Amino acid sequence: MNITIKKASIEELDSLVDLFNQYMIFYKQPSNKEKYKSYLNDRLKNKEATVYIALDPGNNPAGFVLNYYSFSSVSQGKIIVLNDLFVAPEYRKKGIAELLINASFGLAKEVGAIRVDLGTAKDNFTAQRLYEKIGFVRDDEFFAYSYPIE
Repeated sequence: MNITIKKASIEELDSLVDLFNQYMIFYKQPSNKEKYKSYLNDRLKNKEATVYIALDPGNNPAGFVLNYYSFSSVSQGKIIVLNDLFVAPEYRKKGIAELLINASFGLAKEVGAIRVDLGTAKDNFTAQRLYEKIGFVRDDEFFAYSYPIE
């Protein structure tokens, strides 16, 4: 399948929202296209994230990857956080996720980042196999913690 990967802009927002809504449902969040559209619009408009979208030959959206920026004090460098990756079910197992990840690697090189970090659910074995096949190394040295601000 001939897939095009392009950096998403406001022009692709509606296509992106449809995919993002599916992604949120996958992670057991409620469907809420208006809320997600506002969120994604803000990220793109404020240049707080770089998103790549995969399009099939008919220009239909097949998947996306959303990247944020962070820094490491210890390593003294910029980090790309591959925060969200999703391929629509009908497009899976066609290499699209790997193309999107490669777009994140290209972004990292473009901005001079020292690495690309990502996380996934402990039970998302399909994604874990892909990440390890590509060369990601699971962190066994640090635990991740979160504190919810209410």
